[in-house]
Amino acid sequence: MTFKVLGTNHTSFTVSNLDRTVGFFRGCLGFELVSKAPRDPALVSRITGVEGADMVVAFLKAPGHTIELIEYRAPAGKGAVKARPCDTGFAHLAFNVDDAAAAVEAAERYGVKPVAPPVAIDQGPNKGRRVVYVRDWDGVTLEFIEAVPKSASGKILRRELKAKS
Repeated sequence: MTFKVLGTNHTSFTVSNLDRTVGFFRGCLGFELVSKAPRDPALVSRITGVEGADMVVAFLKAPGHTIELIEYRAPAGKGAVKARPCDTGFAHLAFNVDDAAAAVEAAERYGVKPVAPPVAIDQGPNKGRRVVYVRDWDGVTLEFIEAVPKSASGKILRRELKAKS
């Protein structure tokens, strides 16, 4: 049997405080809240394999993508992931932005902190762009990738990579 991937449906993060995280994604990133509701615990347990699972789920519409945020109300013995980017299984979500420094400044107003200042990329598909990782209170990591500036005619403006890094 063969199958074909038709597209991406969503990216999901489990969070400790759904209202706080939804507030960040809406207020800081400008995403639209599409839905927020509890799910049937028996069905959630069957899907996830987590006995006694009880959750509330929010879906937010981002430019070209959907984000799912989940807050588990049960089971009681939940843990927290403390992964570093070098740890197997670590994940992050990257957004193209017009200004990485401004994105960091906005995120900090919500308590989301940069891992380091924006850095200019000197090779690969993002060459000439500045990137920065930010991490929230739950360890959810986002990457802001700054667009390469273009002139009014659409030509890429060459800039000194060290100038803004």
